[in-house]
Amino acid sequence: MLNDRARILLKFLVERYIEDGQPVGSRTLSKHSGLNLSSASIRNIMSDLEEGGYIISPHTSAGRVPTPRGYRLFVDTLLTVKPLAQGEVRQIEATLSPHDPQRLVSAASHLLAELTAYAGVVLIPKRRNQGLRQIEFLSLSEKRILLIMVTADGEVQNRVIVTDRNYDPNQLVRAANYYNQHFAGYSFEQVQPRLANELVELKSDISRLMEMVVAAGTDAFSDVGKEYVLSGEHNLINAPELTSNMSRLRELFGLFEQKTELMQLLDVGHAANGVQLFIGAESGVASLDECSVIAAPYEANGEVVGTLGVIGPTRMAYERVIPIVDITARLLSNALSYH
Repeated sequence: MLNDRARILLKFLVERYIEDGQPVGSRTLSKHSGLNLSSASIRNIMSDLEEGGYIISPHTSAGRVPTPRGYRLFVDTLLTVKPLAQGEVRQIEATLSPHDPQRLVSAASHLLAELTAYAGVVLIPKRRNQGLRQIEFLSLSEKRILLIMVTADGEVQNRVIVTDRNYDPNQLVRAANYYNQHFAGYSFEQVQPRLANELVELKSDISRLMEMVVAAGTDAFSDVGKEYVLSGEHNLINAPELTSNMSRLRELFGLFEQKTELMQLLDVGHAANGVQLFIGAESGVASLDECSVIAAPYEANGEVVGTLGVIGPTRMAYERVIPIVDITARLLSNALSYH
């Protein structure tokens, strides 16, 4: 645990470094931190902070800069969040006034990028609990069947099922008819518990096929809509902390193109209660090791449907970005709840 003097020095050091991007030396801390300490005392505290992994000395400077651990302690216990100006709140409200949900998501992404000068990202709402109008089977070969699923709004999803036995055309027709008769209008999530109770009544030749249908359908629709809108990624080129390592910057832009890892990270934020921060390696994504991600879930009619956030260097104005992410998530939730 750090004592009060060490915490005050760390807070000042982080704030000073975020403000001007220059390593902070003991002389600056002695003059401006507000502590009546000698230079020797300041150096001793700095040494303790460095030994604890909160700050580090770049090779080119006698000053110190925060480490991800230092940023984490700062954000968790030392940060004073600044409320947004009323003009900025009104700008967010006006931009996210209720209209087409897809346009709302894009508007929120652009807004996050514009207000923070970093990259804004919004995970597009997943269409959960898709009700099905009907299913059909098409035999492809002895043990391969094409499952055709038609949703209530006419969308078609196909999945190939590899079975452990042969099914003749009559069995496939009977299985499809049974499903459509008993479960039309339900999602696969709703069908699963109902089917478990009815399998005992089904003839054994199609019961296993029914189980495979539900498993394949659940998998198919769990990925529907899992995309995101990204804006302002070019802003990251203006961050000297990122451009000093071009290979890492290329990895970061590769992450944006490849999408999977970033969506998995945003999915973690999907289950969070309020704003969540990932600083450096906390994200578990190597190409984000020199970045911070500030994310928050958003809702529609009381149900969490997606995540939005900001991606920037670890040296970011957390006291400003956190309320921007928080308020944008709240106002996007309000706008989407009109639909």
